[in-house]
Amino acid sequence: MLKEVTATRYITPLREGGSLPGLVEGDDLGAYVMKFTGAGQGRKTLVAEVVCGELARRLGLRVPGLVTLALDPVLGLGEPDQEVQGLLRSSGGINLGMAFLSGALGFDPLAFEVSSEDAGRVVWFDALVNNVDRSWRNPNLLMWQGDLWLIDHGATMIWHHHWPGAHTSAAKPYDVREHALARFAPDIASAAAELAPLVTEELLAEVTAEIPDEWLADEPGFDSPDALRRAYAQPLLARAAVIHKRIKGVEGNVGIKGIEGDK
Repeated sequence: MLKEVTATRYITPLREGGSLPGLVEGDDLGAYVMKFTGAGQGRKTLVAEVVCGELARRLGLRVPGLVTLALDPVLGLGEPDQEVQGLLRSSGGINLGMAFLSGALGFDPLAFEVSSEDAGRVVWFDALVNNVDRSWRNPNLLMWQGDLWLIDHGATMIWHHHWPGAHTSAAKPYDVREHALARFAPDIASAAAELAPLVTEELLAEVTAEIPDEWLADEPGFDSPDALRRAYAQPLLARAAVIHKRIKGVEGNVGIKGIEGDK
Protein backbone atom coordinates (compact mmCIF):
# COMPACT_ATOMS: atom_id res chain seq x y z
CA MET A 1 0.00 0.00 0.00
CA LEU A 2 1.01 3.61 -0.44
CA LYS A 3 2.91 5.10 2.46
CA GLU A 4 0.58 6.89 4.88
CA VAL A 5 1.59 10.43 5.83
CA THR A 6 -0.23 13.13 7.79
CA ALA A 7 -0.04 16.70 6.51
CA THR A 8 1.29 18.95 9.28
CA ARG A 9 1.81 22.25 7.48
CA TYR A 10 0.34 23.89 4.40
CA ILE A 11 3.15 25.84 2.74
CA THR A 12 1.84 27.42 -0.45
CA PRO A 13 -0.56 26.88 -3.35
CA LEU A 14 0.91 25.77 -6.70
CA ARG A 15 -1.10 27.77 -9.19
CA GLU A 16 0.30 26.12 -12.31
CA GLY A 17 -2.27 23.33 -12.04
CA GLY A 18 -5.95 23.78 -12.76
CA SER A 19 -6.91 21.88 -9.60
CA LEU A 20 -4.85 24.22 -7.37
CA PRO A 21 -2.57 21.64 -5.73
CA GLY A 22 -0.60 22.77 -2.71
CA LEU A 23 2.87 22.26 -1.31
CA VAL A 24 2.67 20.73 2.17
CA GLU A 25 4.94 19.23 4.80
CA GLY A 26 4.22 15.79 6.21
CA ASP A 27 4.81 14.28 9.62
CA ASP A 28 7.76 12.44 8.08
CA LEU A 29 9.30 15.90 7.35
CA GLY A 30 8.96 15.29 3.62
CA ALA A 31 7.65 17.92 1.21
CA TYR A 32 4.74 16.87 -1.00
CA VAL A 33 2.58 18.28 -3.74
CA MET A 34 -0.90 17.60 -2.36
CA LYS A 35 -3.82 16.93 -4.69
CA PHE A 36 -7.18 17.34 -3.01
CA THR A 37 -10.32 15.23 -2.97
CA GLY A 38 -12.27 18.48 -2.74
CA ALA A 39 -10.92 19.86 -6.02
CA GLY A 40 -13.29 20.28 -8.93
CA GLN A 41 -12.15 17.12 -10.73
CA GLY A 42 -12.95 15.01 -7.66
CA ARG A 43 -11.55 11.74 -6.43
CA LYS A 44 -11.40 10.08 -9.87
CA THR A 45 -8.49 12.34 -10.71
CA LEU A 46 -6.65 10.98 -7.68
CA VAL A 47 -7.49 7.40 -8.65
CA ALA A 48 -6.03 8.03 -12.10
CA GLU A 49 -2.88 9.49 -10.51
CA VAL A 50 -2.41 6.37 -8.41
CA VAL A 51 -3.11 3.82 -11.15
CA CYS A 52 -0.95 5.53 -13.75
CA GLY A 53 1.81 6.62 -11.40
CA GLU A 54 2.23 3.21 -9.81
CA LEU A 55 1.95 1.41 -13.15
CA ALA A 56 4.56 3.71 -14.70
CA ARG A 57 6.92 3.06 -11.80
CA ARG A 58 6.58 -0.71 -12.19
CA LEU A 59 7.33 -0.37 -15.90
CA GLY A 60 10.58 1.43 -15.14
CA LEU A 61 9.50 5.01 -15.85
CA ARG A 62 10.43 7.78 -13.42
CA VAL A 63 7.50 9.12 -11.39
CA PRO A 64 7.74 11.03 -8.08
CA GLY A 65 6.85 8.83 -5.13
CA LEU A 66 3.17 8.80 -4.16
CA VAL A 67 1.73 8.75 -0.64
CA THR A 68 -1.65 9.15 0.95
CA LEU A 69 -1.89 12.41 2.89
CA ALA A 70 -4.27 12.66 5.83
CA LEU A 71 -5.54 16.23 6.07
CA ASP A 72 -7.13 17.92 9.06
CA PRO A 73 -9.20 20.84 7.69
CA VAL A 74 -7.94 22.95 10.60
CA LEU A 75 -4.79 23.54 8.53
CA GLY A 76 -6.84 25.91 6.39
CA LEU A 77 -7.87 28.25 9.20
CA GLY A 78 -4.88 30.53 8.80
CA GLU A 79 -4.87 30.57 5.00
CA PRO A 80 -5.69 34.11 3.75
CA ASP A 81 -6.76 32.99 0.25
CA GLN A 82 -10.46 32.15 0.45
CA GLU A 83 -10.29 29.74 -2.49
CA VAL A 84 -7.47 27.78 -0.89
CA GLN A 85 -9.19 27.86 2.50
CA GLY A 86 -12.36 26.43 0.98
CA LEU A 87 -10.37 23.69 -0.76
CA LEU A 88 -8.69 22.69 2.49
CA ARG A 89 -11.99 22.69 4.39
CA SER A 90 -13.65 20.45 1.79
CA SER A 91 -10.77 17.95 1.63
CA GLY A 92 -10.62 16.55 5.14
CA GLY A 93 -9.49 12.93 5.23
CA ILE A 94 -7.30 11.07 2.74
CA ASN A 95 -5.75 13.02 -0.12
CA LEU A 96 -2.88 12.29 -2.51
CA GLY A 97 0.70 13.43 -2.09
CA MET A 98 3.45 13.44 -4.70
CA ALA A 99 7.08 13.80 -3.60
CA PHE A 100 8.25 17.35 -4.30
CA LEU A 101 11.29 17.34 -6.62
CA SER A 102 13.08 20.44 -5.38
CA GLY A 103 14.95 22.25 -8.14
CA ALA A 104 13.29 20.34 -10.99
CA LEU A 105 12.87 22.16 -14.30
CA GLY A 106 9.80 22.03 -16.48
CA PHE A 107 10.53 20.06 -19.64
CA ASP A 108 10.89 22.11 -22.83
CA PRO A 109 11.04 19.96 -26.00
CA LEU A 110 13.14 22.64 -27.67
CA ALA A 111 15.67 22.87 -24.85
CA PHE A 112 16.22 19.21 -23.88
CA GLU A 113 17.06 16.10 -25.87
CA VAL A 114 15.36 12.74 -25.35
CA SER A 115 16.49 9.49 -26.96
CA SER A 116 14.22 7.72 -29.41
CA GLU A 117 14.05 4.77 -27.01
CA ASP A 118 13.03 6.86 -23.99
CA ALA A 119 10.53 8.85 -26.04
CA GLY A 120 9.03 5.61 -27.33
CA ARG A 121 8.53 4.23 -23.83
CA VAL A 122 6.78 7.38 -22.61
CA VAL A 123 4.59 7.63 -25.73
CA TRP A 124 3.65 3.94 -25.51
CA PHE A 125 2.74 4.33 -21.84
CA ASP A 126 0.68 7.46 -22.53
CA ALA A 127 -1.13 5.60 -25.30
CA LEU A 128 -1.83 2.73 -22.91
CA VAL A 129 -3.49 4.98 -20.33
CA ASN A 130 -4.86 7.40 -22.95
CA ASN A 131 -3.08 10.42 -21.51
CA VAL A 132 -4.53 13.49 -23.22
CA ASP A 133 -2.42 15.90 -21.18
CA ARG A 134 1.19 15.47 -22.36
CA SER A 135 1.25 17.95 -25.23
CA TRP A 136 4.05 20.27 -26.27
CA ARG A 137 1.92 23.08 -24.80
CA ASN A 138 1.69 21.37 -21.40
CA PRO A 139 4.24 18.53 -21.25
CA ASN A 140 3.70 17.47 -17.62
CA LEU A 141 7.31 16.35 -17.64
CA LEU A 142 10.17 17.48 -15.41
CA MET A 143 13.93 17.33 -15.73
CA TRP A 144 15.45 16.49 -12.34
CA GLN A 145 19.03 15.48 -11.66
CA GLY A 146 19.56 14.95 -15.37
CA ASP A 147 16.62 12.57 -15.83
CA LEU A 148 13.13 12.84 -17.32
CA TRP A 149 10.26 12.47 -14.80
CA LEU A 150 6.55 12.00 -15.51
CA ILE A 151 3.95 13.94 -13.50
CA ASP A 152 0.23 14.76 -13.49
CA HIS A 153 -1.75 11.76 -14.71
CA GLY A 154 -5.19 12.95 -13.65
CA ALA A 155 -6.39 13.36 -17.25
CA THR A 156 -6.02 9.70 -18.19
CA MET A 157 -8.31 6.68 -18.61
CA ILE A 158 -11.20 8.91 -19.65
CA TRP A 159 -13.43 5.83 -19.82
CA HIS A 160 -13.70 5.79 -16.01
CA HIS A 161 -15.97 8.83 -16.21
CA HIS A 162 -18.62 6.69 -17.97
CA TRP A 163 -18.26 3.02 -17.15
CA PRO A 164 -21.11 1.78 -19.39
CA GLY A 165 -19.15 3.05 -22.41
CA ALA A 166 -15.70 2.06 -21.13
CA HIS A 167 -15.13 -0.77 -23.61
CA THR A 168 -15.91 1.42 -26.64
CA SER A 169 -13.90 4.34 -25.30
CA ALA A 170 -10.88 2.20 -24.49
CA ALA A 171 -10.84 0.79 -28.03
CA LYS A 172 -10.27 4.18 -29.66
CA PRO A 173 -6.90 5.06 -31.23
CA TYR A 174 -4.37 7.39 -29.62
CA ASP A 175 -3.20 10.46 -31.55
CA VAL A 176 0.35 11.60 -30.80
CA ARG A 177 0.66 14.53 -33.18
CA GLU A 178 0.57 17.00 -30.27
CA HIS A 179 2.59 14.85 -27.86
CA ALA A 180 5.51 16.60 -26.16
CA LEU A 181 7.94 13.87 -27.28
CA ALA A 182 6.67 13.36 -30.84
CA ARG A 183 9.61 15.27 -32.31
CA PHE A 184 12.13 12.77 -30.88
CA ALA A 185 11.22 9.91 -33.25
CA PRO A 186 9.72 7.70 -30.53
CA ASP A 187 10.59 4.04 -31.05
CA ILE A 188 7.14 2.60 -30.41
CA ALA A 189 8.04 -0.87 -31.68
CA SER A 190 10.82 -1.40 -29.16
CA ALA A 191 8.71 0.04 -26.34
CA ALA A 192 5.81 -2.27 -27.13
CA ALA A 193 8.08 -5.31 -27.29
CA GLU A 194 9.64 -4.42 -23.93
CA LEU A 195 6.67 -3.15 -21.93
CA ALA A 196 3.53 -4.87 -23.19
CA PRO A 197 4.47 -8.32 -21.80
CA LEU A 198 4.95 -6.74 -18.36
CA VAL A 199 1.34 -5.55 -18.15
CA THR A 200 -0.23 -8.66 -16.68
CA GLU A 201 -3.37 -9.31 -14.67
CA GLU A 202 -1.19 -9.81 -11.61
CA LEU A 203 0.66 -6.54 -12.08
CA LEU A 204 -2.56 -4.59 -12.55
CA ALA A 205 -4.07 -6.19 -9.46
CA GLU A 206 -1.02 -5.04 -7.52
CA VAL A 207 -1.33 -1.51 -8.92
CA THR A 208 -5.06 -1.12 -8.33
CA ALA A 209 -4.69 -2.44 -4.78
CA GLU A 210 -2.88 0.84 -4.02
CA ILE A 211 -6.12 2.83 -4.48
CA PRO A 212 -7.65 3.74 -1.10
CA ASP A 213 -11.08 2.20 -0.57
CA GLU A 214 -12.50 5.64 0.28
CA TRP A 215 -11.93 6.81 -3.30
CA LEU A 216 -13.77 3.83 -4.75
CA ALA A 217 -16.85 3.82 -2.55
CA ASP A 218 -20.38 4.36 -3.85
CA GLU A 219 -19.54 4.13 -7.54
CA PRO A 220 -22.79 3.40 -9.43
CA GLY A 221 -22.86 -0.11 -10.92
CA PHE A 222 -20.27 -1.61 -8.57
CA ASP A 223 -20.97 -3.47 -5.35
CA SER A 224 -17.48 -3.23 -3.83
CA PRO A 225 -14.15 -1.40 -4.17
CA ASP A 226 -12.54 -4.59 -5.46
CA ALA A 227 -15.10 -4.88 -8.26
CA LEU A 228 -14.20 -1.35 -9.32
CA ARG A 229 -10.49 -2.15 -9.11
CA ARG A 230 -11.04 -4.99 -11.59
CA ALA A 231 -12.89 -2.58 -13.88
CA TYR A 232 -9.85 -0.30 -13.90
CA ALA A 233 -7.54 -3.19 -14.74
CA GLN A 234 -9.54 -4.71 -17.61
CA PRO A 235 -9.17 -1.96 -20.25
CA LEU A 236 -5.45 -1.59 -19.50
CA LEU A 237 -4.86 -5.33 -19.85
CA ALA A 238 -6.70 -5.37 -23.17
CA ARG A 239 -4.96 -2.26 -24.51
CA ALA A 240 -1.43 -3.36 -23.63
CA ALA A 241 -1.28 -6.02 -26.33
CA VAL A 242 -2.63 -3.90 -29.17
CA ILE A 243 -2.23 -0.20 -28.43
CA HIS A 244 0.91 0.11 -30.59
CA LYS A 245 -1.30 -0.66 -33.61
CA ARG A 246 -3.70 2.14 -32.66
CA ILE A 247 -1.20 4.96 -32.28
CA LYS A 248 -1.93 7.58 -34.92
CA GLY A 249 -0.03 10.62 -36.09
CA VAL A 250 3.49 9.22 -36.43
CA GLU A 251 3.02 6.83 -39.37
CA GLY A 252 6.14 8.19 -40.99
CA ASN A 253 8.23 7.44 -37.93
CA VAL A 254 10.74 4.65 -38.47
CA GLY A 255 10.04 3.48 -34.93
CA ILE A 256 6.53 2.40 -36.00
CA LYS A 257 7.69 0.35 -38.96
CA GLY A 258 8.00 -3.34 -38.47
CA ILE A 259 5.13 -3.71 -36.02
CA GLU A 260 3.17 -6.65 -37.29
CA GLY A 261 -0.31 -5.71 -38.39
CA ASP A 262 0.27 -1.94 -38.30
CA LYS A 263 -1.24 -0.03 -41.19
